Amino acid sequence: MLTKRFETKLIHSVKKGNLPIRSKVTPIYQTSAFTFDNLEDLEGYYQGEGNYLYSRTGNPNPDELGQMVAAVEGAPTGIATSSGLSAILAGILTVVKSGDHIVAADDVYGGSFHLLHEELKQFGVETTFVSFGDLEQVEKAIQPNTKMLYTESITNPLLRVENLPAVVELAKRNDLITVVDNTFATPFHCNPYELGVELVVHSATKYIGGHSDITAGVVVGREDLVEKARAKVTNLGANVSPFEAWLTTRGLKTLAVRMQVQSSNARKLADALRNNPNIARVYYPFEEEATGFGAMVSIELAKTVDVSQFFRSIGWVKLVPTLAGVETTVTHPLKTSHRALPPEAQEALGITNELVRISVGIEHSEDIITVFEQAIEKSLK
Repeated sequence: MLTKRFETKLIHSVKKGNLPIRSKVTPIYQTSAFTFDNLEDLEGYYQGEGNYLYSRTGNPNPDELGQMVAAVEGAPTGIATSSGLSAILAGILTVVKSGDHIVAADDVYGGSFHLLHEELKQFGVETTFVSFGDLEQVEKAIQPNTKMLYTESITNPLLRVENLPAVVELAKRNDLITVVDNTFATPFHCNPYELGVELVVHSATKYIGGHSDITAGVVVGREDLVEKARAKVTNLGANVSPFEAWLTTRGLKTLAVRMQVQSSNARKLADALRNNPNIARVYYPFEEEATGFGAMVSIELAKTVDVSQFFRSIGWVKLVPTLAGVETTVTHPLKTSHRALPPEAQEALGITNELVRISVGIEHSEDIITVFEQAIEKSLK
């Protein structure tokens, strides 16, 4: 049997069902429930003889999405959820309960920080945030009731590339489960499960969907843990709709071609901007070119630039609170994704008023570079 490489897996990773009508593409099962011919067939579902009952508990379209992402991540199974944050929640609740403790990277997405720092605390789950750039500090933060290490393969918004093999080794030495958000890197650039991570979560709203027209999440990983996560998704009502799942699956099929162009464009933009005297700093994983560098660039504008004027001067680039569509967009982390962080945490991490996060699209690279250079020029004080 021929080995399926990444691009081929994206298209041919899921076996099509043996339906009477041989549709090339999986149909949209836009239904709230499934029917049965008699009570015996209905009882058969509860005895494990049938696949579907009610779309909250299972539907072919979300199932296809979960299995497709699992396949390209190199994981045995996966499930789809209603959003990236619901995927993160399902993954976390699979591992921890009231009275347990998590050690998390201090530079994660602001929504994840709030979930861990505020929401889960109300249910008796405590989190200690430390820099995963110093794994000695991570180990010191581990307590007798610690159950999980939580981080991101590429952090949001400062684009630090996590040393996943070292994190996994530390976790296994301390009998902990590792959960990694792989949204920024995507399976195109990084496969955390193959590095030993037990659970990988995605905001499929971003690169997996790819077109800024859906909201979805995915959890993939170790089979026993994913089955527990599946129960959490079902019982908490965190399932994704069939139509959203179908759209996300359609977007996933073009992930490789999109990421090739977007990552190349991002590298070119980062190289251009780090030579601009009105940029104080460019956040970008320049040293990761051999294994992939992603399509996100963050910049710190110099004090010579009027920040408000910059956002008024970015031409066709949209100012949005999200990322990863095929068009280039920008956001202001201090005012959006990381506004819920305490001011001292924002300052410590470098989430300043001058920080701009750029999601690089598939436009021509020279046009992308030009629009940012002109915006900076127009915004000089």
